[in-house]
Amino acid sequence: MGAVCADGVQACDSLRQRARPAASKSVFAPVWRQVCRLVLALGGWKVRGDWPDAPKAVMIAAPHTSNWDGFWMLAAAGLYQIKLKWMGKKSLTDHALGGFVRWLGCVPVDRTSASDVVDQMAAAFAGADRMILAIAPEGTRARAGEWKSGYYRIAMAAGVPLIVSVLDYGSRTIRIDGIIQPTGDYEADLPRIQAHYAGAEGRHAGRFSVGEAPEEEPSGGEIPPEDKG
Repeated sequence: MGAVCADGVQACDSLRQRARPAASKSVFAPVWRQVCRLVLALGGWKVRGDWPDAPKAVMIAAPHTSNWDGFWMLAAAGLYQIKLKWMGKKSLTDHALGGFVRWLGCVPVDRTSASDVVDQMAAAFAGADRMILAIAPEGTRARAGEWKSGYYRIAMAAGVPLIVSVLDYGSRTIRIDGIIQPTGDYEADLPRIQAHYAGAEGRHAGRFSVGEAPEEEPSGGEIPPEDKG
């Protein structure tokens, strides 16, 4: 599956300079890849790192401080010829256009179910041949003092690895830093994961942290309005 660095991540510096996509049987994928390459270039983004050999994984999507993050991540996914999945309320798929919403990547979460979100996502992984589930560990676009552990618990329950993806607005670079196999010891694995995000900046730099105490929110606790990406 590729070289393994000293910290257990499947990637090395020589690999991070490329952006080799995943294999795809879709005849449309190469065309969409070129469209996404153009979109990213027009946005001033660079993409680094080969897509790892992992048909199923939880992708850590960070920093997440802006609605624009999803747009650029989807563009990068197109470049890598990957169909990203994301969690959404079950009500998003309970209507005539529900099939289309699922096609867009939504994995519905039923909050009224007796099973919790982790169990539901583990079941979704078990029922899929291929699935890359993108999760923002901060859980919010506002400043978060610490990462939530849901992404890690889902990976453990599903028996899948974590893909480290970094959306760094400071260098205008989207990086795939490789794969981390969770050990089950979250406290031990977290510093190893967060080390890949040291120095990374979100769209709103003051709202991204890797464990620091949260800063005071803007007056009224409101998130400043988005401006262009």
